Amino acid sequence: MVRARSEPGSPAPRSRPTGDRAALAPAVAAVRLAVRRALTGLPGAGPVLVACSGGADSLALAAATAFVAPRLGRRAGLVTVDHGLQSGSAERAERVARWGREIGLDPVEVVPVIVAGRPGGPEAAAREARYDALLAAARRYGAAGILLGHTRDDQAETVLLALARGAGPRGLAGMPPRRERDGVPLLRPLLDVPRDDTREACAALGLTPWEDPHNADPAYARSRVRADVLPALVRALGPGVVDNLARTARLLAADNAALDDVAAAGLSAARAAEGGLSVDGLAALPAAVRTRVLHAWARELGASPAALSHRHVAALDALVTDWRGQGAVHLPGGLLVRRHAGRLTT
Repeated sequence: MVRARSEPGSPAPRSRPTGDRAALAPAVAAVRLAVRRALTGLPGAGPVLVACSGGADSLALAAATAFVAPRLGRRAGLVTVDHGLQSGSAERAERVARWGREIGLDPVEVVPVIVAGRPGGPEAAAREARYDALLAAARRYGAAGILLGHTRDDQAETVLLALARGAGPRGLAGMPPRRERDGVPLLRPLLDVPRDDTREACAALGLTPWEDPHNADPAYARSRVRADVLPALVRALGPGVVDNLARTARLLAADNAALDDVAAAGLSAARAAEGGLSVDGLAALPAAVRTRVLHAWARELGASPAALSHRHVAALDALVTDWRGQGAVHLPGGLLVRRHAGRLTT
């Protein structure tokens, strides 16, 4: 829910994000600075769209964007996705949209989605439904990008979850500050901003965030990390552990980018004239590069990035480094890769 603290139960306030008193709050300034950095130099003339659930992170992001974007000559809008998973979700989404219009965001849209029937667990299904809705909205409005409200704490949680899964450097790199999905830039301006700052910014602006009960539901792994694991690490190792985890993600992201460039060259060099990849060319590559080449090639063949796992890449690598006449490797999407005549081929 979004409302002025002085008017409990009332509709959203007329907006105070540009008020002098609010501008003096350090948390408000920190969020605005993060948004300014993300939007400065952003290509494209279209609006930016803030994905806003009504929680503290996305409320603070939307309020900051409403303040910053016009000063950079950029239109800014808001999209709130109604997953339909909780009682009153449609009314809550409409309140968020009404608040967005009142603070000057345009376009503003509520997008209902259907989560049931999608693959994966409930978290993954809701996330994919949400991203599909946001990307469709971006295409409708010719948006230059979508702004997401993930904070430094979200990044630390993502790193811990990746560690628990046994993820490699790509997973430990966490969420990138910017990436493209289906040609639409996804921007995360708040990855260096603590979650507490977004709550303090909302308080300074007179906004009451909605508290999603799913965020405290122990049925979800991220909720358990947020409620139990990360606080335990802070108690044991000190408050700097959150920033250190987020910093680890940034460092690994830079390493990943460099290795991906090397792997791209390796993939090009390993291509066989007859099609597929040369086993000798692959075998000559360092293991860290070779597995990246195989991962990239599998995606090129059509394997879903979400379904492609370490197990699949390890099986492909065994065709190169541990060849014992084994049969074809099954990849997501019904793809079969086999070794034949010194090549990996489909």
